[in-house]
Amino acid sequence: MTLDSSIPSHLRCPRTRTRQVSDKWVPPVPAFSSRPDPSIENIVMSYFGVQVEGEEKKEQALAALQNIVASFKEQNGPARYDLVRFIDAQGYFNAIAVGYWLDSDTFHKWNESPAIANWWASDKRLTEGVGYFREILRPRMEQFETIFTHEHGPFEGVSVLFGKMSEPIIEHGYWGSMRDRLPLSQTSTMDPEGELSLNSGSPALGGRVIINGHDNLTLIRSGEDWSTTEGEERRTWYEEIEPVLHAGMNYLRDDGLEVGCYCNRYLHHMDENGNKTERGFGYSLWRSVSSLETWGATHQTHLQIFVTFNRLAKKFKNLTLYHEVSVFDGANQYYEYINCHPQTGLMRAI
Repeated sequence: MTLDSSIPSHLRCPRTRTRQVSDKWVPPVPAFSSRPDPSIENIVMSYFGVQVEGEEKKEQALAALQNIVASFKEQNGPARYDLVRFIDAQGYFNAIAVGYWLDSDTFHKWNESPAIANWWASDKRLTEGVGYFREILRPRMEQFETIFTHEHGPFEGVSVLFGKMSEPIIEHGYWGSMRDRLPLSQTSTMDPEGELSLNSGSPALGGRVIINGHDNLTLIRSGEDWSTTEGEERRTWYEEIEPVLHAGMNYLRDDGLEVGCYCNRYLHHMDENGNKTERGFGYSLWRSVSSLETWGATHQTHLQIFVTFNRLAKKFKNLTLYHEVSVFDGANQYYEYINCHPQTGLMRAI
C-alpha cells in the first residue's frame, strides 16, 4: 500500500533534513491528516478566557464569556469557535471561547475594530470582579500539522474549516513523527530563539499583564471525542485511558516547567449553559518542539499514555483521537491577562 504524506502537496519542498523513517515504514494502525485549501497561507487560533474564584461563581464567568461570544458575531468574526471549561490547580473556574480565522487580515479587521479593541482596552475590565485573558497565535501553514485516528472525522479544531482528510499517512507511529508532519521540518530544526518576556504589567501585582512570546514556541491541542462510544470501548476509555491521560495532564499543569511546558490546561467542551459534553482536549504551550518531543519519548507520564494507547488502539471503533500542533514566530503571538491570578497561562513561566 502506498502511504500519503501528512505534508500537503503544495507545501512539500526539496528536503535539507531527512524524515526519521524510511519510505518503506508502515505504521501499526492508520492515521490521517486534515487537508487545508492551498489558498490558506496562515490561520489564527485565539483563546479568549474568563476566570472566577471557585466553581460556585460559574454563572458569573459564563455571563462574562457571553460578551466575548457576542463579539464573535461582529463583522469579520471567527469562522468557527469552541466553548470549553476547566478548573485550574488554584481552584479557579475558567471558561474559554476558542476562535479560528483562516487568514490574519480578517482577524486584524475584527480585532482592531473599535467595538472589539475598545472593549478589551477599557478600564472597566479591571473592576468587574472577573479575570479575562486572551492568547492569540498565528501560525503560517508550514508551521502547522494535524493527525486524526479516523478518516472521516469527526473533524475538530480548525480542521472543521478544512473539511478534507488525507489518505493514510506515513508520518505516524514512531518517535519524532510529530516533527516530521510539520512542513517546516523539511528544512528547519525549529529550535527556540529568545525567551518569554514581560511587555507590561506584573503578574504579582495583578491588573493588566502582557507577555511577549519567542520564536518557535510550540502549541499542542490534543483531543478526544468519546461521545459515541459504548460497551467495552466506553469502559476502556473511562477505566484505562482517561485516568492515565488525566495524570499526565496534571503533571504538566503542576510541574511542566521542569520539562519545558509553560502551561497546560485539560479542557472539556461545554454547551452554552456551561455543561460538560463528552469531548475534550489538552492545551499546552511549550518552549519548543524538542521539549514536547523529549517529554513524549522519555517521561513516565507520557510513556504510560503512549503504551496504554498502543495496547488498546485496535479496540477503537468510535473513540476519536486527534491533535493539532503549531510553532510560531515571536511576532505572531500575543498574550494578555487582566485580573487573573499569577499562575494563569504564561504568567506562571515568567
